[in-house]
Amino acid sequence: MNDRSNRVQVGRHRADFPTGTVVFLIGMRVNSLWRVRAWLPVFLAMPRMLGELLRHPELGLLDARTELAWRRATVIQYWESMDKLMAYAAARDHEHLPAWTAFNRQARKGDGTVGIWHEAYTVDPATSHVVYNAMPRFGIAKATQIVPADTPQSGG
Repeated sequence: MNDRSNRVQVGRHRADFPTGTVVFLIGMRVNSLWRVRAWLPVFLAMPRMLGELLRHPELGLLDARTELAWRRATVIQYWESMDKLMAYAAARDHEHLPAWTAFNRQARKGDGTVGIWHEAYTVDPATSHVVYNAMPRFGIAKATQIVPADTPQSGG
């Protein structure tokens, strides 16, 4: 039932995730397309960070997916905890802090070439509603566990 394949899970299912799991949305918007030298480093920083996080699961990233749209890139991430997300963000020996420092150096110029944003939410199974019907593992269920919809929530 909890294989990580892209096989369709027939019937109604839900995610079974522990209290404290974090949904982290992070993205960028290119405001000046012709300023490639300004926005390309921001765009290329995310794959480096994701690669590092996937190579080191102890850092706390459970799963991530990237969605691209006109002028925008969004990464939806699932983390073990807010503490692990914040520790990664502040760690001098990982990819994020140098990339963030470089972005801020560019942003101080104030030209608005590229915008970045993020939102982080700690989710609680008791106050969340997550249902999948005839879907492969997806979203928080791909990052954690998928169970039949009528299974009691563990909340681990």
